[in-house]
Amino acid sequence: MERLETERLILREWCKEDAVDMYTYASGDKVGPMAGWKPHENVEESVQIINMFQESDDTWAIEWKDNHAVIGSVGLHRTRKPGISYDVELGYVLSEKYWGRQIAVEAAQAAIAYAFEKMNITRLAVSHFPDNIQSRRVIEKLGFRFLKYIADGFTRYDGKQGDNVYIMEKEDYERLR
Repeated sequence: MERLETERLILREWCKEDAVDMYTYASGDKVGPMAGWKPHENVEESVQIINMFQESDDTWAIEWKDNHAVIGSVGLHRTRKPGISYDVELGYVLSEKYWGRQIAVEAAQAAIAYAFEKMNITRLAVSHFPDNIQSRRVIEKLGFRFLKYIADGFTRYDGKQGDNVYIMEKEDYERLR
């Protein structure tokens, strides 16, 4: 993944040394469940996720410039949702400690620009679980348009299903720039 920088963030490849930082935010009781996965039980679980990120090469570590800690992730995933056409899906996770500072928006904007300008995609999807109001707010601030609710969408670790799906076309991106 190409290294990206914003005013406050560095988006970069993951490395094994990031495991403790990841565990710090991924072991809490809010971050994972809001994204659909159970909290990490130990650092080794975080190492496994980092290995997966390195293999898929579609997810950046979000590094906070002030202290160089990894505080989340943002990715452009080649997922598929039934009945919806798009090139990649935006995904993001942010440490609870950093919520409410527009950091997820800042990281996602950099990933969106990369998707449309470097990957030359034409249609970007993003989704959130119906009860994840924080993620909905980020998506709305980014300028995505609501497309539809998929009742049998992604299955969370607790067995619940359902996705609110949003789309951004290249024309939307160009208009928002």
